[in-house]
Amino acid sequence: MNTGLVFQRLTVALACALAVLPVCAQYKVVLPDGRTVYTDRPPADSSSRVTSVGPAKTTASAARAAAPAGGASPLAAGLPTELRSVVQRYPVTLYTTTDCPPCDNARRLLQQRGIPYAERRVVNEDDALALERLLGARTLPALSIGSQPLRGFAEADWSNFLDAAGYPRESRLPKGWKAAEVTPLVERVAAPAAPAAPAEAPKPAVRLPSPEPVSPPPGGLRF
Repeated sequence: MNTGLVFQRLTVALACALAVLPVCAQYKVVLPDGRTVYTDRPPADSSSRVTSVGPAKTTASAARAAAPAGGASPLAAGLPTELRSVVQRYPVTLYTTTDCPPCDNARRLLQQRGIPYAERRVVNEDDALALERLLGARTLPALSIGSQPLRGFAEADWSNFLDAAGYPRESRLPKGWKAAEVTPLVERVAAPAAPAAPAEAPKPAVRLPSPEPVSPPPGGLRF
């Protein structure tokens, strides 16, 4: 058989497997030789180290929260075609909080790779509850790639899932591209304005009595 044709078929098969990995991967398996693979079923070999990375029960909710109405991500606007298609299929949302060095590391990874992402910030209990409903835990930083949640920053794991989704390893963002503004996880509602105090009725003017005329002392003026 033609070697080039075989290689082409293997490449296509690998690309298809990687494209669906963020959705179907349930387990991270570290093999005895140190290699890491992702699979949808646990291996029979007990010598491998297995970690569950499956989506939480609320994954569908997280996907709906991360994806804008209408199915088109605003992050895709103005991007090259190949990058725009990945963003539309697997939009990336980063969940952070303030004074969080691991959050800074996570943000730096996305920026170095040129990943278009939305950042949602957790700053109070309402935000924390919303994060738990979306991703199944309160661990920060967290990342969602399409419907795949990643809780806690692990650079190698995050990079593997970004690779599997089809994101480039080097930035291909157009010159001048700017990230979206960071927003709180729960929309803030402004408190109603306090009613204005009623204006006081004007007081009637008081006419002071005229002073009695005083005669100047002899030899000068009185101040």
